[in-house]
Amino acid sequence: MAARRSDVILLLLLLIAGVSVPAAAFETVYAFGDSFTDTGNTHSTTGPYSFGYVSSPPYGATFFHRSTNRYSDGRLVVDFLADRLALPGFLPPYLSPAAANATHGVNFAVAGATAIEHEFFARNNLSVDITPQSIMTELAWFEAHLRRSPAAARAVGDALFWVGEIGANDYAYSFMAATTIPQDQIRNMAVDRLTTFIEALLKKGAKYIIVQGLPLTGCLPLTMTLARPEDRDNISCAATVNQQSHAHNRRLQASLRRLRRQHPAAVIAYADYYAAHLAVMAAPARYGFTEPFKTCCGAGGGAYNFEIFSTCGSPEVTTACAQPAKYVNWDGVHMTEAMYRVVAGMFFQDGRYCHPPFSTLLARRNKGN
Repeated sequence: MAARRSDVILLLLLLIAGVSVPAAAFETVYAFGDSFTDTGNTHSTTGPYSFGYVSSPPYGATFFHRSTNRYSDGRLVVDFLADRLALPGFLPPYLSPAAANATHGVNFAVAGATAIEHEFFARNNLSVDITPQSIMTELAWFEAHLRRSPAAARAVGDALFWVGEIGANDYAYSFMAATTIPQDQIRNMAVDRLTTFIEALLKKGAKYIIVQGLPLTGCLPLTMTLARPEDRDNISCAATVNQQSHAHNRRLQASLRRLRRQHPAAVIAYADYYAAHLAVMAAPARYGFTEPFKTCCGAGGGAYNFEIFSTCGSPEVTTACAQPAKYVNWDGVHMTEAMYRVVAGMFFQDGRYCHPPFSTLLARRNKGN
């Protein structure tokens, strides 16, 4: 009894002092997605085309001070989620030895992964240098994890599922086949596969799911370099590519609304990466950025400091910019830790960018329903 009273007193003192108390509603997190969420399921040359040097410095230089096979200079949004929930450590990647004994969750995301199965791209001769894993591969890995851990299988309903960005690679891989494979076909197939994936999680008992939409893919240095100079929107990004991501997100949100109606007992939140990214690109200085377009770890100088055949970590690019925290983009596609920190704050603290807000999931979990 005395111990409980002291805990209450400590909590009151922290609140009076203005100290934020970590959100500890979830003790287990499962993550899925592509390189924006992958914490080590790809290694070196197994990564996406032109970004196969993630095992080399200066990747990881800011926080870990060594490469951890994260596509950034430091932590990702999923790492900040683990910190927000006061988990005892970061989520181990599924393919690492640490995942076998993980008690607080596993990360199944893999760089280069698609929403559509790899076979589709192979049939259309689009499989050169493409990661063979898809979101359904990650589902199979998750199912294998549950089979190995009966305790984890019994606690699926208590876990938080983070479905990170997935789908951007589908559009990128089909870019060269735009005349034969319409973009709306890719959009329909990608969202349908992601919907099937989420339905599978729900059938396994998942009750708390956050699904992240696509960012402003038209604002990535890679895209800006390849896009026509006249293809620009009002924030100077590639207009047609941003429109593509916006259309994808609209279809995804419609699908999530349907799933909410079909599964009223579950909380299915949408993390609006597009709106968060747009807020930063429209007013970068407000968030501490002075370089919204230029690549921190790249080559070539100019407006974007990006060359597709001389990417970060390659023999040609062994150093990065001196102040990554001033840059939105790290290597031409992936973000800096500073940008991921900002986006994480928008998702987990600012109720405008997660629908319903992250606090709603915490409250529902704390109530146990």
